[in-house]
Amino acid sequence: MTKQCLRSLAAIVCLASAAGCSTTPKTEAKPSAETPTTQAGQKPVLKNLLRSELEGVDGTEVIVSHVTIPPNTSLPKHWHPGEEFAYVLEGSVTLWQEGKPDIKGVKGDALKVPLKQVHTAITGEEGVTLLVFRVHEHGQPERVAAD
Repeated sequence: MTKQCLRSLAAIVCLASAAGCSTTPKTEAKPSAETPTTQAGQKPVLKNLLRSELEGVDGTEVIVSHVTIPPNTSLPKHWHPGEEFAYVLEGSVTLWQEGKPDIKGVKGDALKVPLKQVHTAITGEEGVTLLVFRVHEHGQPERVAAD
């Protein structure tokens, strides 16, 4: 199995764990100092639920977060030094990705952002609540602002 396959499989397992499908203890949540600010000056609520190294994949970690983005919000364009996966818990969101068609996510949908893909989340009247997890190289920043 390739390292990329292992990372994707580990991310799926972590999503199930964060949703309560496992009795594996969670590591202590650490708040992010990099919480993005929306273009309207509002801030989403981001709570890291899990940050843990992946067993069997040296130098790789997963971060699971609960994210609420207010209505009528567009996050600054950014990218992640790893893959990002999101499950829509409530509301809806439009995932904008540079060079790709927009993707609309509604309650129950799962979305994926590839490695280093410039993107943003845009909400409408209802806002959105997401379970987000990222798999990336240990020690890298959670997100990087796009130029």
